[in-house]
Amino acid sequence: MKSPFLLEQWFASRGWRAFVFQREAWNKILQGKSGIVNAPTGSGKTYSVLGGVLEVLKSENPKGLVCLWITPIRALAKEIELSVARALEGCGLSWRVGIRTGDTEIAERREQAKQMPEILITTPESLHLLIATRDGERLFEQLRFVIVDEWHELMGNKRGVMMELALAWLRARLPALQTWGISATIDNMYEAMQILLGRTYREGILVRADLRKRIEVIPVLPDTIDLMPWAGHLGIKLLQKVVPVIEQSRSTLIFTNTRSQCEIWYQQLLEAAPSLAGQIAMHHSSISREIRHWVEDALHDGRLKAVVCTSSLDLGVDFRPVETIIQIGSPKGVSRFMQRAGRSGHQPGAVSRIYFVPTHTLELVESAALREAIDRQVIEPREPYVRSFDVLVQWLVTLAVGPGFEAGEILHQVRSTHAFTSISDEEWYWCLSFITTGGRTLEGYDDFHKVVRTDDGRYVVKSKRISLRHRLSIGAIVSDTVMRVKFLNGGFVGTIEEWFISRLKPGDVFWFAGRSLELVRVRGLEVTVRASQQKEGLVPSWMGGRMPLSGQMGAMLREKLQEAFDDKTTDPELKFISPLWKLQLERSAIPGPDQLLIEYLVSREGHHLFVYPFEGRFVHEGMASVLAWRLALFQPITFSIAMNDYGFELLSADPIPIQEALDSDVFSTEHLERDILQSVNATEMARRRFRDIAAIAGLVFQGYPGKPVKEKHLQSSASLIFSTLSEHEPDNLLLRQAYDEILQFQLEHGRMQQAFSRIQGQEILLRYIERPTPFCFPIMVDRLRERLTNESLEQRVEKMLREAGVEVK
Repeated sequence: MKSPFLLEQWFASRGWRAFVFQREAWNKILQGKSGIVNAPTGSGKTYSVLGGVLEVLKSENPKGLVCLWITPIRALAKEIELSVARALEGCGLSWRVGIRTGDTEIAERREQAKQMPEILITTPESLHLLIATRDGERLFEQLRFVIVDEWHELMGNKRGVMMELALAWLRARLPALQTWGISATIDNMYEAMQILLGRTYREGILVRADLRKRIEVIPVLPDTIDLMPWAGHLGIKLLQKVVPVIEQSRSTLIFTNTRSQCEIWYQQLLEAAPSLAGQIAMHHSSISREIRHWVEDALHDGRLKAVVCTSSLDLGVDFRPVETIIQIGSPKGVSRFMQRAGRSGHQPGAVSRIYFVPTHTLELVESAALREAIDRQVIEPREPYVRSFDVLVQWLVTLAVGPGFEAGEILHQVRSTHAFTSISDEEWYWCLSFITTGGRTLEGYDDFHKVVRTDDGRYVVKSKRISLRHRLSIGAIVSDTVMRVKFLNGGFVGTIEEWFISRLKPGDVFWFAGRSLELVRVRGLEVTVRASQQKEGLVPSWMGGRMPLSGQMGAMLREKLQEAFDDKTTDPELKFISPLWKLQLERSAIPGPDQLLIEYLVSREGHHLFVYPFEGRFVHEGMASVLAWRLALFQPITFSIAMNDYGFELLSADPIPIQEALDSDVFSTEHLERDILQSVNATEMARRRFRDIAAIAGLVFQGYPGKPVKEKHLQSSASLIFSTLSEHEPDNLLLRQAYDEILQFQLEHGRMQQAFSRIQGQEILLRYIERPTPFCFPIMVDRLRERLTNESLEQRVEKMLREAGVEVK
């Protein structure tokens, strides 16, 4: 029997069958519903929503923009365009589909301004830019659908707040607008739907696929345990084990967690396997757009055997030739790991195969924990941002630059969002004052008088200079100042952060985008280079650091610690690591799920206190500071602090009164927030956080295309404003936001509170150790890494191993 659905008819012509969840989505969209489609990677989520859009509009022959498709990354936009265009052609529809991102050529944008395509794929930033035009309202007159792809990725940052505000504005103008999210699995899916749909969430529909993506996790292990490094994050020691995996696969994605790690692995792979030359490429966000697009096309067409990449290829991009995924080092989260695994076997029913390459010994336990979490479907939630006033004031100026707004109408829209449902009248009037005068502290400076209230009560921007500068500043992603790297002949390579280039002088060689480059000169923010034949050179690193362990991964790790002794364990990693566990047990203890291990060591460096909550480095940073603060209340004492994802170290020249502190409930949750703010340099942390808030809110201008403001000037400008507001307007909403964000996101106050609460119910295992243990040794090495060069670090670690009674090979 012929299906009534256009897309299913096309499926049948290709020998495909529609899934139950796809038909359910099509029917719900036909009924006028909004909601979220939740299905595994590679199961046809895109078509589950597109099919419903086609059914609603197939008899209307629309002309102009009827469907906005929002994507969080530009690389995904191209893939969506191909999928949609293929379906439209297969269904015999002549609708146009276009892309509008930062990569879109000016000529294409002009054509779109004359006549929008029926389906436009864009990003949150480009959507706001479209709204910030005088005819912004006209562009969306016929809009019927907004599809937000990979919604779980957006809702966990300020770009999600941007989408909430834009959706509220569109719904106010288009009451019949249907909104659909597409999302991988997260723990708080119903909350995700509530945030996406705003006040209309009670009418929302959650369409869940009854499909389970099969993921095979294969650890890459050395021949013997003593060949594994004790600390680090590169994983190069297992390079020779990775090369055969690449050679045996038709096509492989090699995921790294940082851009510098990506550069190093690409270089090392070519050196170890010269036969890969011409068949391997690199992809990360600092490489030029032209190179990235070439890599994506070559990967899609099957011309590349391997690509070393970062999160730039994390999301929904469908590279069907990809057979194998290799993950270098732990991604620190279950959902991120599953997302990357899903890049292989990107077809319904196919198995996703991912090789896990540990970068140090304890990551072997993370590998086993990831497999267990996948089997048990333990997935992280995405924490939404709320009360991001920097995004709100940017949005108000966006509206004022575009169609203008009336305060009461927009306040109603703002309160309909999850992010600002609690905004008070006083806070709203502060926002209006801020965009018109800069607020009571900055009102004497004309640069902050951006928006004018007209006689009829509308808020508009009349200055062309202010409008231009605002359009250039739209967005919630603030990066460090980057410098454009170009060849002498003018070819563009990519961008590198200013702080790295400042270390170099003309003639120095560095590796970037897979090439050996010699620095010729630096002029302004442009770096001129020439190709070099030298094999040795620095590899750039980018600010941002390594990702912290998620709460769910921490819980799985605490469960897995004991299993290395279980003869029945099926995890190859745990069997492999059992000699280390025996050493840990000989010298100290291994905590159970209801125990907290604390180790006390006296060495020539001083008195070491090691605590192992397994909560991730961000939480440990805060916990270490609080514990140091509370210990200092017993006696005057000075500490240095080090941490990794498994625990933290307090090091002092004096004995540490830990037993006395434990007897006095040093892990109490009482007055925790007060102790956090007293124990860390909260003012300095807030000052650094304020730099990004100031840029988003428009307090500092980041510069024109090709002429960005230097990092040190941005920082000094933001710092000056921070100091001024702290002195004269301590209740400033942006100032308060800076302190709130360091508590919530940098120190993860919520997780810290839970950790302290959990510890209060646990048995404390206090062990006085004579030599370093497998648990504490990596923390000591990470501390040394901050002070020593690689050469002296290697020698120092070998010496420490010998002192610890471990054979060095």
